[in-house]
Amino acid sequence: MSKMIKRLILLTLLVLPAWFASADNVRFEMTAPNVVSTGEQFRLSFTLNERGTDLKLPDLSAFDVLMGPSTSQSSSFQMINGQTTQTVSFSYIYILRAKTEGTYTIRPASITVNGKVYDSNELQIEVVKGQAKSQSQSSGSNTQQSQQDVPSAQLTKDDLFVKVDLDKSNVYKGQQAIATVKIYVSPNVPITNFEDVKLPSYEGFWTQDIETPSQITFNREVYKGKIYQVGVLKKTILFPQQTGRIKIDPFEITCLVRQQIKRQRSFFDDFFDNYRTVSAKVTSDPVYLSVKDLPTAPEGFYGGVGQLKFSAGIDKTAAKTNEAITLRLTVSGSGNLRLIEAPKVDFPNDFEIYDPKTAENIKSTNSGLTGTKTFEYLIIPRYAGDYTIPPVKFSSFDPATGQYKTETSSAFNLSIEKGNDDQNATVTSSINKQDVRFIGKDIRYIKQGQYKLRNTAQSFYGSTAFWLLYIISTVMFIVVAIVYRKKLKENANIQLVKTKKANKVAQKRLKEAAAHLKQHNSEQFYEAVLKAFWGYLSDKLSIPVANLNRDKAISTLAQKGVSQEQIEEFIQIINTCEFARYAPSSSDAALEDVYQKSANLMGKLDKQIR
Repeated sequence: MSKMIKRLILLTLLVLPAWFASADNVRFEMTAPNVVSTGEQFRLSFTLNERGTDLKLPDLSAFDVLMGPSTSQSSSFQMINGQTTQTVSFSYIYILRAKTEGTYTIRPASITVNGKVYDSNELQIEVVKGQAKSQSQSSGSNTQQSQQDVPSAQLTKDDLFVKVDLDKSNVYKGQQAIATVKIYVSPNVPITNFEDVKLPSYEGFWTQDIETPSQITFNREVYKGKIYQVGVLKKTILFPQQTGRIKIDPFEITCLVRQQIKRQRSFFDDFFDNYRTVSAKVTSDPVYLSVKDLPTAPEGFYGGVGQLKFSAGIDKTAAKTNEAITLRLTVSGSGNLRLIEAPKVDFPNDFEIYDPKTAENIKSTNSGLTGTKTFEYLIIPRYAGDYTIPPVKFSSFDPATGQYKTETSSAFNLSIEKGNDDQNATVTSSINKQDVRFIGKDIRYIKQGQYKLRNTAQSFYGSTAFWLLYIISTVMFIVVAIVYRKKLKENANIQLVKTKKANKVAQKRLKEAAAHLKQHNSEQFYEAVLKAFWGYLSDKLSIPVANLNRDKAISTLAQKGVSQEQIEEFIQIINTCEFARYAPSSSDAALEDVYQKSANLMGKLDKQIR
């Protein structure tokens, strides 16, 4: 009997969660256009994934209900790992017509499923003034036309245009602003494709692209009282690197528009329409961004601008000599994380310090650059004793408050013991590393055996060997000093070092493009090739990336003695990469061709640039 009760309890525990889960999976959604014009008919749809009854509509008195409900049902089957699942969808559709201008809120509707009432979401619909019909649409069929093709509608600047939207008009230097490149299309203009896309160069900014879908999705928006289909071409996070009024130059895009034409040659031709595709080049207006300089920075400012937080931690506080210790400094939040330099730490003199290793976990979102940036210092204590790493200060500028925020970590107390490799020596903790006392080696025993004696009257000083060794040492010292000073001078010239290593750095960047090529990631491949070229030219031509653009690169290459053939090849590769990033996926053969041309061209440029 007890076993039967246990089985019932177990069965209940297994069934109840599944029953509750299925009950909570009911989805009831209401959809409609967010913008309509007066007199326009539109669909108000209700979608339910379970069979329901007693649909109660919200107040629709602001609209004329022309038809409804029109009901439909659809089913889909999916098999995964031998298990088949079925999805059912029930739809209720109403046809409405907007009556007067204004913004109207449609309250949630309700429906009953298995005795339980579920509410839909709430909608807000904006009704704007209706658009006048084009004359071409109102012309009668009896109107005489010429034998030539006549487009059904003439494009104007109000029918198709592009613009750059900035989420801010005034920022501080280093503060992020999001630029959105949009295309506005009148509802009666059918666009089939794009070509010759020349997006903004954003001179004076450090940029970070926001990932957008490769397929452009158009949504309804109202601009200057008119309804448009609006698509987002590109989103970019801008970090201004200079102050003043920065201009974002206009950009161009060529749209392929499908236009209707009519041929009127006989009575029967009136029933047939023909179409043609025409090219329409549109250019944006220039946009300006006002950039203010930052106030005087306090101690511990390493370029951080945004809503940032700072933390510090160490992996161990007790260790042995010659044992590695890791100090981690983490900056998190939203802002110019990639541009923040490593904070300085005042380490004890008895520690061997390595250059910090940087790790980033940063995402480009619609709200800006967010994530974390970590600096790892690897430190190795060489002597035993008790040490203290002083607190680390980190200051960041918050544009929301217009003030600096300073955060200070706690001090780290370290206890270092003698390691196994120091068993023959005991080290006393002091400032002088050479203050070492040896134990077990203070007694010198009498040496036994045969030893060669020499006459103390003879001296090495003044002998031929002495002078020969002196001259050779002096010459070697002079040679080493000259070579060392030359190296120091070259290393001090950072731009010279970058110029010499430009080709090697570019080849490393091309390896990243080769990896995307093997993985058939065409968009990431073209982006990697562009970064490799612009980085190479920035290092080779001594031009900062923020100030480097196509025209400046071409003029500078010509001044450096590069042949016109190589310059044209460079322009062709750049155009191919920029266009291919917004075009359909390219074949592997095309990617391989671009990669080989890029590698060959960099080798040629490296030989020609003087």
